[in-house]
Amino acid sequence: MEKPSVRWTIRYTLLNVAYFAAFCTIHAYAAVYLLSKGFNNTEVGVLLAVANILSAVLQPVIAGIIDKPGWLSNRRFIMISVLIILAGSLILMFTDDNKLIIFSVYVIIYMIQFAYQPVMTALCFEYQKAGCGIYYGLARGLGSASFAFTSMFIGRIVENNGVGILLWVNIVTMVLSVLIILIFRKPQESGDDKKESTEVKTNNGFVHFIRSYPAFTLFLVGTVCFYFAHNMINDFMIQIIRNLGGNETELGYANFLQAILELPVMALIGIVLKKISAEKLLVISGIAFFIKILILVFAKGMPHMYISQSFQLFAYAVFIPAGAYYVSKTMEELDQVKGQAFITSAITIGGVFSNLISGVILDHSDIKTMLLTGSAVCAVGVVIAVIAMTKLPHYKKH
Repeated sequence: MEKPSVRWTIRYTLLNVAYFAAFCTIHAYAAVYLLSKGFNNTEVGVLLAVANILSAVLQPVIAGIIDKPGWLSNRRFIMISVLIILAGSLILMFTDDNKLIIFSVYVIIYMIQFAYQPVMTALCFEYQKAGCGIYYGLARGLGSASFAFTSMFIGRIVENNGVGILLWVNIVTMVLSVLIILIFRKPQESGDDKKESTEVKTNNGFVHFIRSYPAFTLFLVGTVCFYFAHNMINDFMIQIIRNLGGNETELGYANFLQAILELPVMALIGIVLKKISAEKLLVISGIAFFIKILILVFAKGMPHMYISQSFQLFAYAVFIPAGAYYVSKTMEELDQVKGQAFITSAITIGGVFSNLISGVILDHSDIKTMLLTGSAVCAVGVVIAVIAMTKLPHYKKH
């Protein structure tokens, strides 16, 4: 990998900043937006589950297509995704409270934004190999900071002016993304994002993949469990906060806290990895996910919510870069985009189960029952992660 380049790091950072600002409004405020449009908790859960299922199916398919020689590249897929989200946000802007249209369009933009997240990671490694020195940890950490500041300010604005501002943020950030992508071209490829066609092999099939990477495959099951709990908190955070006496303003503060804490860890992950292996970091992150939701089971007020959110420092902030480096370190090059996509798919599947179960629990029981369920599932995930990362081989050549 080339030495970090200020020019390329700034460009990739801006792409992350725009992405995670929109991620905040589309994902973190999904329940706020949909509840304001007349959806109940179960309907919100079903909508998010549908979006997550479609995204989980789409991600590995897209990764497989991108890895093969052809027209679709990482850069082009990101451009297409951005334009779809932009169009969807404009449609919602001019849609009244038509639940069928809102359901359909929101599923699409939620799904697409999740689908191009692993492609953003793959884009970084692709450009690094082409000689563009991108400081991944710093760029990704500043993306989280963008999420943090967006959340801090947007919560109070939504409370005072309504959910329409969320769509405006989507539109502005997607326009910014289009402009960045237009200038984000690899050296000596001024036209299209050409792929090297010499000595290109197709990706291994799914069965071959799971046989080659047994530790990773089992760890994906643990990842589903971690993100069952993580998405439970994030997607239904407004209900948790209201139960603790807060509102949209406190939602903004809570999201700001957890996201801003991601910056130092992600920025310094390269140094951390010299001391602690990616495998150990992934197990540590799973334990932190468990502690984070367990605190909320016993929470009595907003201070406990903020303590819980502080564990993002060891949970999500460690998991995302450690997962990316683990894939890069243990997998053959032709499997790496697929590996990144499988991580995101596992995260998404965790969200599917969380959305379906959490909405139903909230409509028929209470917050504490939901959080106890999430804690139990996350604890199972920790056990699975420990077994995967300490007992199974990371790579088996066939």
